[in-house]
Amino acid sequence: MTEVLVYVDHVDGAVRKPTLELLTLARRLGDPVAVHLGPGVETAAPVLAEHGATRVLTADAAEFADYLVVPKVDALRAAYDAVQPAAVLLPSSVEGKEIGARLAVRIGSGIITDAVDVEAGDGGTAQGEASGGGPVTTQAVFAAAFTTRSRVSRGTPVITVKPNSAAPEAAPVESAVEQLTVGFGESAAGTKVVGRTPRESTGRPELTEAAIVVSGGRGVNGAENFHIIEALADSLGAAVGASRAAVDAGWYPHSHQVGQTGKTVSPQLYIAAGISGAIQHRAGMQTSKTIVAVNKDNEAPIFDLVDYGVVGDLFEVVPQLTEEVKARKG
Repeated sequence: MTEVLVYVDHVDGAVRKPTLELLTLARRLGDPVAVHLGPGVETAAPVLAEHGATRVLTADAAEFADYLVVPKVDALRAAYDAVQPAAVLLPSSVEGKEIGARLAVRIGSGIITDAVDVEAGDGGTAQGEASGGGPVTTQAVFAAAFTTRSRVSRGTPVITVKPNSAAPEAAPVESAVEQLTVGFGESAAGTKVVGRTPRESTGRPELTEAAIVVSGGRGVNGAENFHIIEALADSLGAAVGASRAAVDAGWYPHSHQVGQTGKTVSPQLYIAAGISGAIQHRAGMQTSKTIVAVNKDNEAPIFDLVDYGVVGDLFEVVPQLTEEVKARKG
């Protein structure tokens, strides 16, 4: 059976949700082989097996923590040489895309980034696709105004996939953990990590991985009012986002900006409160499965995009919605 490499995104063995989504997509193409780098494989292996990883290739070395990116590329190349996979899947994080791009250069293959779907190819040629029998990917391009289907035409496809592109599905298998031998090149020590500052935890999901996102914009009218957005997010177990206008005004941290110059999200539910819907913001969220907007301007561009729209004052609508959510949750 054809094998597919899946790069494991984890924190000390705690496997992050995008990896489980990758394993689900990988099973469409062949048998997933997970590549786990760093500590915690004992914790990660049962989770990976639960989601279909037939093998777990693992390596742990100080280089993975002490230096940026390149040691992980060295390890993924070693896994590629050992498996000779039909494809390599990685999460579309900043690190995932850099690792994928460097690997593609090393093995002389093409790369597709920010895919929102992956399916097995049939060897034919469809409109907008290159010829060949490799996996076919779907992407949202040009600020998500168009959807394209494409495949890599040279070498082993390296594909990065956006979070929330697939629902993780369990498919338990017997899985073997195998030690991966990695040789680090001279360039592995090129960029050294000299310090770390722990990120303060809000208790909310990571913005790019959250199934629900609640965002506030210019209509929130000040940092002191963002607690309204946070309260709704907390009632839904959601992440908090912000428009560029809100971030530029200093009302919310830049790390929460959703848009073309911020983060791209694709949750199951996106709620935009006080956001007009400029193309800069739409580029970062319009692939969301269900979009709800609250805005007192009934001509706001955001209403052209939504599944459900509420024309009203967010200071009245959002607190009522929050209380209703809490009441229904009991």
